[in-house]
Amino acid sequence: GMNAAVRAVTRMGIYVGAKVFLIYEGYEGLVEGGDNIKQANWLSVSNIIQLGGTVIGSARCKAFTTRAGRLRAARNLVEHGITNLCVIGGDGSLTGADIFRSEWAGLLEELVRDGQISEEVARKNCHLNIVGLVGSIDNDFCGTDMTIGTDSALHRIMEVVDAITTTAQSHQRTFVLEVMGRHCGYLALVSGLASGADWLFIPESPPEDGWEDLMCERLGETRSRGSRLNIIIIAEGAIDRSGKPITSNYVKDLVVQRLGFDTRVTVLGHVQRGGTPSAFDRVLSSKMGMEAVMALLEATPDTPACVVSHSGNQSVRLPLMECVQVTKDVQKAMDEKRFEEAIQLRGRSFENNWNIYKLLAHQKPAQEKSPFSMAILNVGAPAAGMNAAVRSAVRIGICQGHTIYVVNDGFEGLAKGQVREVGWHDVAGWLGRGGSMLGTKRTLPKTCMEKIVENVRKFNIQGLLVIGGFEAYEGVLQLVEARGQYEELCIVMCVIPATISNNVPGTDFSLGSDTAVNAAMESCDRIKQSASGTKRRVFIVETMGGYCGYLSTVTGIAVGADAAYVYEDPFTIHDLKANVEHLTDKMKTDIQRGLVLRNEKCHEHYTTEFLYNLYSSEGKGIFDCRINVLGHLQQGGAPTPFDRNYGTKLGVKAVLWMSEKLQQVYSKGRVFANSGDTACVIGLRKKVVAFSPVTELKKVTDFEHRLPQEQWWLNLRLMLKMLANYQISLTEYISGQMEHVTRRTLSIEKGF
Repeated sequence: GMNAAVRAVTRMGIYVGAKVFLIYEGYEGLVEGGDNIKQANWLSVSNIIQLGGTVIGSARCKAFTTRAGRLRAARNLVEHGITNLCVIGGDGSLTGADIFRSEWAGLLEELVRDGQISEEVARKNCHLNIVGLVGSIDNDFCGTDMTIGTDSALHRIMEVVDAITTTAQSHQRTFVLEVMGRHCGYLALVSGLASGADWLFIPESPPEDGWEDLMCERLGETRSRGSRLNIIIIAEGAIDRSGKPITSNYVKDLVVQRLGFDTRVTVLGHVQRGGTPSAFDRVLSSKMGMEAVMALLEATPDTPACVVSHSGNQSVRLPLMECVQVTKDVQKAMDEKRFEEAIQLRGRSFENNWNIYKLLAHQKPAQEKSPFSMAILNVGAPAAGMNAAVRSAVRIGICQGHTIYVVNDGFEGLAKGQVREVGWHDVAGWLGRGGSMLGTKRTLPKTCMEKIVENVRKFNIQGLLVIGGFEAYEGVLQLVEARGQYEELCIVMCVIPATISNNVPGTDFSLGSDTAVNAAMESCDRIKQSASGTKRRVFIVETMGGYCGYLSTVTGIAVGADAAYVYEDPFTIHDLKANVEHLTDKMKTDIQRGLVLRNEKCHEHYTTEFLYNLYSSEGKGIFDCRINVLGHLQQGGAPTPFDRNYGTKLGVKAVLWMSEKLQQVYSKGRVFANSGDTACVIGLRKKVVAFSPVTELKKVTDFEHRLPQEQWWLNLRLMLKMLANYQISLTEYISGQMEHVTRRTLSIEKGF
């Protein structure tokens, strides 16, 4: 993801009229100067967004830790007129930048004294502004939901876990997987949650004394119930309660000696740092990079160094050293064995992940059998993450003492009575499976309402969890509106949005949309590679999504597309003409290829075929065109770590909410739920999981086009256009992109 950040900072800086310099080899290049500091142009960062690592290099530098080294660095910056520095790195790199900034005035004075610069030059460069972007696979920096590179590292881990699972099942083996993270257990925790690992070691929560006996007992129980494999995930910094390291080889030897299981160790190592960045990392880095430039533009001599963080789906600025201090406080709490406090300091998300993992990893008998029964079904098109949500909902429901049914083939299956009770182990191994294990159909309840009511009565269903897309939301709305006619429908209902289109009201993200974006992105990466080889070629790629342009827009940002046409952002023949002219100009540069995305229902008349004919005709003699319709490959594949984790969390939270509602509406031995707040859509809104009544969401829904009336991601459209070299004004970008920050007019005669 670092390259996406470099690209965004460079292009945003050039866009606002600044000179942009790339410093190669990190602080070492800053100290050495010379060819390590080069002015960049727009094309300097073309075709790098899909590359792993960083094209400008990175290096640890002992010289920069000394004042003499920082003096040389200051001299090199002044030589180029650079007074604004964007640093992408971990907390050590960012702390070094803050020290450099605090010493800046003294360093310039020393350079003047030594006769290396004049007083006039010193006056001209009297202030150094710093902004940091956190690049670390460990996700150990406090103040941001995710650091650049974490999601890509999770992708690498889950690819390995999925591959190992198949061989472990074949040979009935136990695998001990060691993942990176230094003293932070985030990678181990999320990969454990996303893979359903049997046991997990993280440094923030060492196991209780005697854990060896308990772990072996649980692994033995799992095998005795018919499981053919065990997965144990261990963070490289794992320790016991006394602070002694727990190694992967120690755990392996323990399992072999006590249980006699065929056991293997896999240490993932630096494979986690490499590979193609995920879509999430590319978009995250692009957003952060653009915000970093705005932070530098607005900085004054009194502005403290800031770090651009990710909160919900927005980029925010936080004081750099405050975040560094909280990060250090976590390590201090761990050193002093205040482990519960360390988990809390890691943040609410980390704590929630840990609590949910402990709930779902091993079956715990319910304290008492509840009088309630719930049914779970999938509705609409298949989406990755559906099975993860079903698994967690089933298991947490069983923990609550409920009777849990699953329904095959959606509302149609409910009407036909395809209902069966399930147990804890019936959903084992579902986490990493794509599609829908229950089967799913688009049938809506209004076509078979009488039969649905009959089976709700027959199976005494008091809670209905519907996991699916727009049809799931619309179907539950139909059931709620039929409550007046059928008392059996006065039950608690919840919708978990799961669709690649991301078009369900009440949530910013639907299950499956992250997997779909990654699938489309990987295809577009290959298409771009093909276009680079043949030269002077433009590919027009059609994505799914119905009328919703989320998939096209986010994929467009992730692959650096030249344009992405969507229904929500109306376009005319004049816009198409401007895009053709842009591509014509582009063919005169070294980057002789183009990529245009089109959402399948973006325009009634400007079809994919029309765009192909228009581009082919207007570009004749300059470039040729090809069409790619991505189709249903966007619905398939194994779920991404995000969708596995998100589905798991939503399943748990939905059932806990339903349990609470059932208690509230239970009276005299029966459930009677007829208020609007007993049928909701669960969704993530910014940083908060919210429950929105379907009757309220109906007021803000465009049913003709199956869309929410307001969609947060439309703000990303301006970023897509700007990074593709579109001519939009800076004022338009600021007003459209950053509602949460008050801007002021700025002069932009600065160097970056």
